[in-house]
Amino acid sequence: MTGPVPSRSLPAPPDDAPAAIDDACWAAVAARDPAAEGRFVYAVHTTGVYCRPGCGARTPRRDNVSVHATPAAARAAGFRPCLRCRPDDPPRAERHAEAVARACRRIGEAVEPPALAALARAAGLSPFHFHRVFKAITGVTPKAYAGAVRAERLAAALPAAGTVTEAAYAAGYGTAGRFYAAAGQHLGMTPGVFRKGGAGVAIRFAVAACALGFVLAAATERGLCAILLGDDPETLAQDLRVRFPRADITGADADFAAWLAAIVAFVAAPQGGLPLPLDIGGTAFQQRVWAALRAIPPGRTATYADIARAIGRPAAVRAVALACAANAHAVAIPCHRVLRTDGALSGYRWGVARKAALLARESAGSDPPGSDPPGSDPPGLDPE
Repeated sequence: MTGPVPSRSLPAPPDDAPAAIDDACWAAVAARDPAAEGRFVYAVHTTGVYCRPGCGARTPRRDNVSVHATPAAARAAGFRPCLRCRPDDPPRAERHAEAVARACRRIGEAVEPPALAALARAAGLSPFHFHRVFKAITGVTPKAYAGAVRAERLAAALPAAGTVTEAAYAAGYGTAGRFYAAAGQHLGMTPGVFRKGGAGVAIRFAVAACALGFVLAAATERGLCAILLGDDPETLAQDLRVRFPRADITGADADFAAWLAAIVAFVAAPQGGLPLPLDIGGTAFQQRVWAALRAIPPGRTATYADIARAIGRPAAVRAVALACAANAHAVAIPCHRVLRTDGALSGYRWGVARKAALLARESAGSDPPGSDPPGSDPPGLDPE
C-alpha cells in the first residue's frame, strides 16, 4: 500500500464514517479473507487508497475505512487503487486460473514439455508458487499433467504409427527408457500391446447370473480389467471383445471362479469393499475421477460437480461425466453413486434401473440414497 498523501488530496470522510463498514465486511478485511474478493473494496481515508478485502497491507483502523461496491465507485469517491493488491485487476483466483489455462495450452502444444521455470515466468509467478497454484487448480503437478498429455498423444498415435518408437517420439518422449517406464501405467498394458488392440494379452473372463441380471468379469495378469453388467451373456462378451479386439480372450479357469463369486456377492451386497486387484489404465484425469468415486462411502451419493471440486477441477463437470461413462469396472469403481445436481439419477452405462437398484441396496441400513442435498460434499470426498 502506498504511503500517506497530503491531506488536501484526500476525500473527506463521510459524517457516518464509523458506521461506514458493517461487521461482516470488517471481519473480512481484518482476516484478509480472499473469499470476499468481488463483493466489495474498502477505502482508507487516511491514505486515499482502496484495496481488495484480502490485501496483505497493514490492517487500518476501522473508523478510517469505508466500503464501496466496486472499484469504479471507489474511484468516483476520489480514492486511488492500491499498488500492492491491484484491486482494478481481475481477482487473484481468476488470474491464477487464466495463467494455469495458458500453461496447459502451452504444454499441450509443445513437442517437449516446457520447463517449470519457463511456465512460471510466463505466469508472472515464482516456480514454487506456480507449482502450488497449478496443482491446486488442476489437481496434478505440471510434470504429471505433461505426462498425461504425452500419454494421450501416444494412445492416439500408436494405432497408425509404423513402430512404437516412432509413436513415442511423436508423442514427445525424449528417451525410450522414460517412455516405457511411464506409458504402461496410463495405457494399462505395454505400448506395443496397446497399439495392437491388446494383441498378446491373455484375458480370462467368465459370466454369471447376479442380482442385477448378468455380470462379466475379465482379468489380465495385473487384475480385473472389466466388470460389466447386462441382460445377455453374449452381449457382454461382445462388449469385452470390442474393448480388446486383438487380445487372447479365453474362458476362465477354476482359480478364477473365486473372483467371480466375490464379484457376484459384491453386486448383491455392495455395502462392503471388493478386495480384488484392478487393472484400470485410463488417462491421468480419468484415474483421478475414478479414485474420487471410490472415496464415496456406500449408501451416500455425490454430484458431478462434487467430484469436479474434489479433484481440484471445479469447471470440469462435463469431463467428469465423460470419465464416469468411460468406467469399465461396474460397482468396483462406483460411478452409480454420482447424481446430477438436481438429484436425478441421470444416465448410467449399465442402465438407470440398475443404478437405482445399486443405490437402494447400498442404502439398506444407512441414509437413503440422495439424502445428501444436491451440491453438498459427501463424507470421504474431501478435495485433495
